[in-house]
Amino acid sequence: MSHIAPQRVVTLHYVLEAADGQVLDDSRARQQPLEYLHGHDNIVAGLERALAGQAEGATLSVTLLPAEAYGLRDEALVQEVARSAFPVPDLAPGMRFQTQGDAGPQVVTVLEVGESRVRIDTNHPLAGETLRYRLEVLSIREATRAELAKGHPLPPGTEASSVEDRKVL
Repeated sequence: MSHIAPQRVVTLHYVLEAADGQVLDDSRARQQPLEYLHGHDNIVAGLERALAGQAEGATLSVTLLPAEAYGLRDEALVQEVARSAFPVPDLAPGMRFQTQGDAGPQVVTVLEVGESRVRIDTNHPLAGETLRYRLEVLSIREATRAELAKGHPLPPGTEASSVEDRKVL
């Protein structure tokens, strides 16, 4: 029987709940299991640690404190930017946008909209939250060479040569 370890692709169903029990996401309800490459930071660190060593068919419940999940809220990440940074005419508080940050893609949440300035929050929407996961491990398999090269699962049949860097001689 296969166990979750680095360089393995894991497929699982999960229910994600806030500390108050509100369901934030349910992969089974969406009929879309999560597939990730273990050991490559594809999921939050605390969840990856909890899944290490689990076998196919395992079910577990995991509670993650903010530091193990999406981090603590950082008020320095709340800032004002020019209204012109948003190309949408009907900008409203609560709207979210994905932008390219210094460390890769990040979600920006609009807090307040003024005439020329917009107050935004670049903390992850779940930063500062204690999260509960209910997990069911559906399958575990060895990652392909192509998946190891990219650092995440790929569609079946993806050839390593199509994703690896090619050196020009």
